[in-house]
Amino acid sequence: ELGNVTDVTLNMEAGEADVTTRANSGWRATAPTLRECTLEFEMLWKPGDAGFEAIKTAYLSSDEIAFAALTEAHATVGSEGPVGNFSITNFSRSEALEEGIKVSVTAKLSAFGSWYKKSA
Repeated sequence: ELGNVTDVTLNMEAGEADVTTRANSGWRATAPTLRECTLEFEMLWKPGDAGFEAIKTAYLSSDEIAFAALTEAHATVGSEGPVGNFSITNFSRSEALEEGIKVSVTAKLSAFGSWYKKSA
């Protein structure tokens, strides 16, 4: 678990294909195509923090990093979310006057593993 993280956003979207036919009574019909998963978050700039270092290293080396973007702690019943390998496509540092130094991270799914859901 990454404890040094704030403001997490998980975006899951699908492309669209127009599957309209004349038999659809004048209504456009759309079907989902390829899906995308993007994980965006901020974390404190903390050299020495294992999570920070792993993400920074993955970005600098263009390597994948495994993430489980779960709703709650891994062991909590009902916790769920996508699991897989992600590529770090954004690692931007901000230095606000009255805040700690932060880094904005964007991680894009590169290899889907599974949809995790913790049951009893």
